[in-house]
Order: sequence, then structure tokens, then C-alpha cells
Amino acid sequence: GFARRMTAYKRPTFVFADRERLIRIAKRQPFQIVFAGKAHPQDWEGKKLIQEIFKQVKELSPHLKIAFLEDYDLEIAKRMVSGVDLWLNTPQKPFEASGTSGMKAAHNGVLHFSVLDGWWIEGCLEGITGWSIGSPPDEKSENEVQREIEDFYGKLEYAILPVFRNHREEWIKLMKNAIGKLAPYFNSHRMMKRYLSEAYFHQPALFTMNNRQT
Repeated sequence: GFARRMTAYKRPTFVFADRERLIRIAKRQPFQIVFAGKAHPQDWEGKKLIQEIFKQVKELSPHLKIAFLEDYDLEIAKRMVSGVDLWLNTPQKPFEASGTSGMKAAHNGVLHFSVLDGWWIEGCLEGITGWSIGSPPDEKSENEVQREIEDFYGKLEYAILPVFRNHREEWIKLMKNAIGKLAPYFNSHRMMKRYLSEAYFHQPALFTMNNRQT
């Protein structure tokens, strides 16, 4: 699932970077992509991205199931973050400030597949709470976009879909990991504690991700 504001740095059409490979993967291991989102009224590039998605939906329809849910609102967002099996996030680094939709999805046991930016830098335990796309923030790649593309298709084909389709118990275990390891940390209770302790009273953080057990 991919549901959020449609704008250039979010790269909603990233999934179509290599259409031939996407089709090959879908033929061997069928899956569906569900899009939802709106562009700001003055974001013309964002509107063009939505038009491009509709074009891809039409052209790829003989090979791959793709849906775009129109009139995106809070109700659709709620159903998406609780109803899809995998949450996809492909922002251009380093422009993802947070990524709260992925946090909400994790609370519902939805696994995350994302570029290492925003919250996913902290939240990603590879193959445990989800999967990463591309290099970590402290590692520079000469051709980062190409690495992200290879990571995306490679992990989708060999790491994600085989487990989802053939090892359901393992997938359920990963869903429990998402809830058990991410939800206790990425929540509004901790946010308020840190605002109080660090912004208002200037005390060290009360809780860190290092406390998690893998």
C-alpha cells in the first residue's frame, strides 16, 4: 500500500522504475498495489504524478493488479494503514521529516518497506520489523537511485513475496514483531515525554531504541 500526499519528493511512481522486472515478478508471484492520496491544489507536479499513476494502471492492467482509491480522506487512510499487508515508502533522501503513516501501519501489524529516511532510520530492523531500500544514511553510494531500484525489486522478489505467499506463519511472526518492537516506541506517549524532558526541562531522553531486543 502507498497512501500519502502526492508530491515529487515522495516519489509515488518509484515502483514503476523497471516495469519489465515488475511484470516478471508479478507473473511468478502475483500481488496487488493499492495507491491513495491527493496533491496540494498548487502542486502541479504532484498532480502530474497522479496522472502518471493512472496511466501506469491502464498500461499494466493485463499483467498486474493496481488500484487507485480516489477522494483520499481520513477514512480511507484508516482503512489503508490497517488493511494492507505491506506499507511502501519511497521518499527522496533526506527530505522525509518523519513518516507517521508508517508508524500507524506498524501499530496495526503492517510491515514496512521503505527508504532509510525519517523514522525508518530508527525503526528498521532488517527482516524483523520490515525491510530497507537503499543505503543507510551514513553510507554514501555513487549511484544511490540505482541501488534503491535494485534493492526494491530484489527484496520484493526474493525476501518479501516468498514469505508472504508461502510461509504464512513466518509472516504473522513478522507482523507481531512490528507491533511488539515498534509500537511501544513510536507513539504519542513517548513523544510527549521527550518534549517535556528534553525541550521543556532539558533532561536526557527517558527511553531509547537501544532498549529493544532483537
